[in-house]
Amino acid sequence: MKAYLVPLSVLGTFVGGAVLLKDNVTGGTCPSKATIKGKTVVVTGANTGIGKETALELAKRGGRIIMACRDMGKCEAAAKEIRGETLSHSVYARYLDLASLKSVREFAERINQEEERVDILINNAAVMRCPYWKTEDGFEMQFGVNHLGHFLLTNLLLEKMKASESARIINVSSLAHVAGTVDFDDLNWEKKKFNTKAAYCQSKLANVLFSRELARRLEGTGVTANSLHPGVANTDLGRHTGMHNSMFSSAVLGPLFWLLVKSPRLAAQPSVYLAVAEELEGVSGKYFDSMREKEPAPQAQDEEVAKRLWVTSAQLVGLEETPSRSRGGKTASAKQK
Repeated sequence: MKAYLVPLSVLGTFVGGAVLLKDNVTGGTCPSKATIKGKTVVVTGANTGIGKETALELAKRGGRIIMACRDMGKCEAAAKEIRGETLSHSVYARYLDLASLKSVREFAERINQEEERVDILINNAAVMRCPYWKTEDGFEMQFGVNHLGHFLLTNLLLEKMKASESARIINVSSLAHVAGTVDFDDLNWEKKKFNTKAAYCQSKLANVLFSRELARRLEGTGVTANSLHPGVANTDLGRHTGMHNSMFSSAVLGPLFWLLVKSPRLAAQPSVYLAVAEELEGVSGKYFDSMREKEPAPQAQDEEVAKRLWVTSAQLVGLEETPSRSRGGKTASAKQK
């Protein structure tokens, strides 16, 4: 038996070191121990992957969790699972299809009527590199879901969030924004040949630009807005990329993927951090790579593009610009044009 002790000890040390290295490379867990008892959290795309793990972690911290999902069967199952694990009765499944402006409006109306407050909004849901599909309202799917759906949802919940002492809006973007450009002449890829990767990068750049302009418009309201890159995660989001079915990726790049690709739980940590960290109180308009504040790509810092995207988005989803209460700026109202 003693002959096996040294090899087992070495193996244990190696495995432990590998796990610590992976945690360090992928950013680790949220360092904040803050709780959010009494706060209401809305998480889109919360039935699986990063969204589900985000909802679970915030439920553990005492939040009232509203899981906003398109697939209600999966959403109800995920909510039940989270309630069982956390022993919290304040976890709810609600229907939201971000590919339908009608659905976004109906969801927001229900939240505004039923909830006393909304303290944290995590715009997490996304579509990645899908074929050339269009939303119910005729928008290219990735731009429509990843940006326009969340743009409308956020604006429709803003007044409710402003009523809180302080509230946080978190937009889950991606490092892919660095390769993005916003083509205002052809946002829906109707004039040029469709490129699913470029369309995804455009939508993720829009997330960062939206956060930046939203933060500017919310100055003085007590509501903050930030965006983040959660890291590369092992979720269903990449199902259209072919990576899951690649023998080369599995066999040759497997060890590298294990080191660099996050589990959904680890990939949820940046969203959790931005939602709860006390040191981020009042921090707005920033971009985080995992849990570190970083400068986004130069095109994501273009204020004129951010303003133009806001105005264009408001027109596309049927919001009208009204004078803001803070600093004489403008914000999009919930009125339909």
